[in-house]
Amino acid sequence: MADAPIDFYFWPTPNGFKIRIMLEECGLAYRLKPVDISKGDQFKPKFLAISPNNKMPAIVDPDGPGGEPISIFESGAILQYLGRKSGQFYPTDERARVLVEQWLFWQVGGFGPMAGQAHHFRHYAPKKVAYGIERYTTEVTRLYGVLEKQLKKRDFIADTYSIADMASLPWALNWEKQGQDLKAFPRVKAWIERLSARDGVQRGLSNKLK
Repeated sequence: MADAPIDFYFWPTPNGFKIRIMLEECGLAYRLKPVDISKGDQFKPKFLAISPNNKMPAIVDPDGPGGEPISIFESGAILQYLGRKSGQFYPTDERARVLVEQWLFWQVGGFGPMAGQAHHFRHYAPKKVAYGIERYTTEVTRLYGVLEKQLKKRDFIADTYSIADMASLPWALNWEKQGQDLKAFPRVKAWIERLSARDGVQRGLSNKLK
């Protein structure tokens, strides 16, 4: 099964893109399995067997530990698994790994959810809720400030390009819809441009479903 591609359950959202970027950067073979969240595909029993939280992305690796298939949901867990499997973009040195993990969890627990809420209240809420817009936009501004500070004197979020960068970039690309102004965050802006120039990132950000 070593040559069998990974089944990648995907829809073009920031959480989907982060996994596609990692797969492309690692050069891992994968097969797209579209999960059309606008049609409720995420609630179908077959997908729920893989992702019980009815969220994409998810993967099924036919060549998992011990050569047996493994299914994984939650984007952070998928990135860590792919990093261990490929030996890329996820350090083995404990101090370096902990640094990457801190920023990976910062993204999955804070930056992504808060950016998503800001985007929702600013553009999709049926009624404009001033409190929601202010609360989440302000928090996302704070988080961009945290990232700006971390990027001082460094090109990447951790010591080298890693899954922490891949996790955060797709969310940062939507800065304008989150009510942010990158003029206030020049290091973040340069980081976005630096990562966006990578071939693997460009392939990973494709909306193509085949």
